[in-house]
Amino acid sequence: MASNSASKLPVDEVILGLPKKEQVIVKRLRSLILECLPKVIEKNSYGVPFYSHHRMIVFIWPPSIYWGKNKDQMKMKGVTLGFCQGNLMSNDDGVLLAEGRKQVYCMYFNSLDEIDDEQIRALLFEADMVDQQFQKKKRKK
Repeated sequence: MASNSASKLPVDEVILGLPKKEQVIVKRLRSLILECLPKVIEKNSYGVPFYSHHRMIVFIWPPSIYWGKNKDQMKMKGVTLGFCQGNLMSNDDGVLLAEGRKQVYCMYFNSLDEIDDEQIRALLFEADMVDQQFQKKKRKK
């Protein structure tokens, strides 16, 4: 899927165009995000689902849409769940990986069995609390 055409599709169509293995993971993660963050706006950016409220909160990046240099490496890692303000989250259990990035922290999934719903819900609720801090800063200005 070319990045230019993929970024214009609705999120549902992007998901339907994924390999089945990625599709089931993306659908589950999407379901958790929409359940835990009812006020988010879902948008197709860079050909993948991004979720924002006051700022970008989280995204789901399937490896088949990745177009960088390390495409094979990304396929091995699996579907990325990225927290845009991950550096501001507690990450006490170390499940969010910085991998040299300063702000965005990620998790990777190769199967539904790897998704711990309660852990993801807790992370999403924390990400929402971080996002709420940006609203408070806007009001002060």
